[in-house]
Amino acid sequence: MIIKKYLHDIVIAIEAIFANKVKSLLTALGIIFGVAAVISMMAIGNGAEQEILEQIKMVGVNNIIVTPSELSTSDNSNSDSEDKSSTKKFSKGLTLLDAEAIGSIIPSVDKVCPVVSFNYSAMVDGKSKPVVLEGTNENYFELFNISLQSGEIFNEFQDKSGQPVCVIGDNIREVFFKQDDPIGKSIKCGKIWLKVIGIAERRDFTASASDEMGISSSDNKIFVPIQTLLLRFKDRSLIRADEVEKVNSNKGGNGGVIIIGGMEQKDDAIDEDPDINQLSKIIIQVKETEQLSATANVTKKMLLRRHSGLFDFEVTIPELLLKQQQRTKNIFNIVLGAIAGISLIVGGIGIMNIMLASVLERIREIGLRLSIGASKKDIIAQFLAESTLISISGGIIGIIFGVALSKTITAIFDIKTVVSFFSIFIAFGVSALVGISFGYLPAKQAAEKDPIESLRQ
Repeated sequence: MIIKKYLHDIVIAIEAIFANKVKSLLTALGIIFGVAAVISMMAIGNGAEQEILEQIKMVGVNNIIVTPSELSTSDNSNSDSEDKSSTKKFSKGLTLLDAEAIGSIIPSVDKVCPVVSFNYSAMVDGKSKPVVLEGTNENYFELFNISLQSGEIFNEFQDKSGQPVCVIGDNIREVFFKQDDPIGKSIKCGKIWLKVIGIAERRDFTASASDEMGISSSDNKIFVPIQTLLLRFKDRSLIRADEVEKVNSNKGGNGGVIIIGGMEQKDDAIDEDPDINQLSKIIIQVKETEQLSATANVTKKMLLRRHSGLFDFEVTIPELLLKQQQRTKNIFNIVLGAIAGISLIVGGIGIMNIMLASVLERIREIGLRLSIGASKKDIIAQFLAESTLISISGGIIGIIFGVALSKTITAIFDIKTVVSFFSIFIAFGVSALVGISFGYLPAKQAAEKDPIESLRQ
């Protein structure tokens, strides 16, 4: 009986809403935009968090990246004479010996992976494509969490013997082999023919990822054993005969050294010194996350000693940088969520104002219901049902609008968004709570009206 009574109050509330469609829609707009804002902002935050987690996976867990950098002295506070003496120091740059020393000396290091990268042109059956030729060892694929579609990774024997084998990225497969199976076939890179023994999985690469933190797409790369690259292609740590001949052949016009009056004079057209670093980077995997910072410091000190006190390298911990970036984004997302939540509160205030105005407009209706036996609870139930229904309806429309807005943001601005059930639940729950909370005051005010005074209005 009681349930039937309150159901009747809800039916009356629904009739009142449909009798004032425009006013009800305008009342719900605040809730609609508030819920849509909360869902879309939380979707942007979830997308940013997932992107960070994907990047952490791409750079590998517990990895440290060592890369060459511009030369600087170890102590900038030295005097002029000390600065002059420090410039006479010589460093061979980042070398394979550095990588071997890190792996053998530092006890907290689990795996070490040297990397050399060059831009080359690959060719198969007359079709050419610019590619990144990357020399590395078998640890590379494990450190960067790269799986293979098919085939196998080159092994330690193939690396040490410098065999002409390679693992290709997915773009290389699509361009040169399409539907054919490339395993066992050859691909020409520069002047060297390489036998394909594996195909790397395709990896979605986001623009926010950077090579500084060791993140790069593997789709357009050809991976070869590092000894294969150094022996068969190019080793920057060695002076080649053709380079010596080129210098000797330059008699003053193209970067040579001219002897005039027994003194050496450089020509104005001399090119900048080439990169002397044998390696493009060294990836170090640490056994435990807690050892990352300490291992990075030890690595820095050891390389500084090996490089004659010259800072011609940089040591980066991508995982810590990404986690710091994630913390910053989380704070930003909390601020955005709070701003979006304020719009829900504003929507609730709008509901309360409209319902208060509605009470004044419907004084005679309230008086009539009270005079024919309706209790104060019935009046409260009617007006509370109206505000709650408006709020819930606005919440449902806001959810649809918020999901659509999230998809639109992804499509137009290329910002990753992830709409979660939790965000929908929170937004909908808050919208219902707002309707109940801000609808109670007008409902209570309507119930307090004197029936006789109300009928005289």
